[in-house]
Amino acid sequence: MRSFSSFTFFLLSILRLKVNDCLLKLCLLMSQALQFLETMFHFAVLAPFDPTNATPPFFQVWYTRFLDILGPNASVRVIAHHNVGEFPFAHEAPIWDPNMDQVFFASSTGTPGVDHPANNRVNVISLKDVKGSGPQNISFTMVPITPQLQMVIGGTPLGSNLLFATNGIGTSPSRLELVNPRPPFNSTTILDNFHGRQFNSMNDVKVNPMSRAIFFTDPEHRFLLGFNPSPTLLNQVYQLDPSTGAVRVVADQVDKCNGIAFSPDGKIAYMNHADTAGASFDPTEPATTYTFDVDPQTEQSRNRRVLAYIGTGVPDGIQVDSTGNVYASTGDGIQIYDPTGVLLGKIFIGTTSSSHIFAGPGRLVVLADSKNTLGGICCCSLVNRASVGAGFWKHYLHEFHLRQEHREHESLIILRRWNIHMSMC
Repeated sequence: MRSFSSFTFFLLSILRLKVNDCLLKLCLLMSQALQFLETMFHFAVLAPFDPTNATPPFFQVWYTRFLDILGPNASVRVIAHHNVGEFPFAHEAPIWDPNMDQVFFASSTGTPGVDHPANNRVNVISLKDVKGSGPQNISFTMVPITPQLQMVIGGTPLGSNLLFATNGIGTSPSRLELVNPRPPFNSTTILDNFHGRQFNSMNDVKVNPMSRAIFFTDPEHRFLLGFNPSPTLLNQVYQLDPSTGAVRVVADQVDKCNGIAFSPDGKIAYMNHADTAGASFDPTEPATTYTFDVDPQTEQSRNRRVLAYIGTGVPDGIQVDSTGNVYASTGDGIQIYDPTGVLLGKIFIGTTSSSHIFAGPGRLVVLADSKNTLGGICCCSLVNRASVGAGFWKHYLHEFHLRQEHREHESLIILRRWNIHMSMC
């Protein structure tokens, strides 16, 4: 009897092991299925939305007022591309130099989870080299800045000079650096600490068009990218008074503060929440452009409200034109919003854009990222559509989609002959 009971117990134990093994395999399969669904979901969130199935780049008109910006002769073309290996050559910190009609910009600082370059590069292209109307490949050159900057990530013009924000790396702190755009391209550090504490990782930098004070965002991206130890400050936005050297916090209401810009009158500030440095994309996190009132006395940011939630990827670089329309670099190119947050349209390039810059009346240079390592520059020409009938527009937009050329490169895009004057804020 005891042996029978032992044998029965032995059989039940084997059966229980088999059942547990099956349950384990089932759980494993369910986990893999959930991971697959999550990947597809994230892909759907990040993938550019193109209901036309047209070949990018092209314009998506979401609201008819976008046609007033485009004009009837808008076009896009590649004017430069370059294979630089693992890191895109045209990534952030675009600055237009009107004296020489050239654009400075920085290469990528790296990707989470992979090795980082020892440093990134600041490059320059001459827009005078853009000839004709077809695709081309103009050259760019590295700027030999001395002393060398560490991980340039943001930039804006400051007088006749270039003002760069750097991430820093290792023991080199995050800084604001003033750079001479002419030989010998000398650099001068104008800020590298907040009352003795290192900044986290300065990101975007802009000058208020009215007060001329310098504003910059300081998220924790350098830590998330593995450049430096844990941050010692909140993710905040700062103001630097160039006349006195005083620096102070003006906003702490945006956790992953990234791009920043101002309305033409300097009374409204726009800031992006963009978690672009994490190891994975969380679609439940804010991908939002916020609007703030700029206090007329202190210039602190007040009364936060949502301008727009970005439907593809996250907002990164941001600019505002002279009529108050907001241009955001996003997961599918440039998205253009009116001052109330209505999506007017897109410059659809089919891949991620990190930043962009107005380059005089009628031109916009867009730094566009993709998962590959190729880079390119495209041109768009735009003219006023006054007195053009609706019938022409229907025909024009149809013909425009038919004329698009295949492009497989990460791109810088130039929009030419705009019918409005661009603010340089």
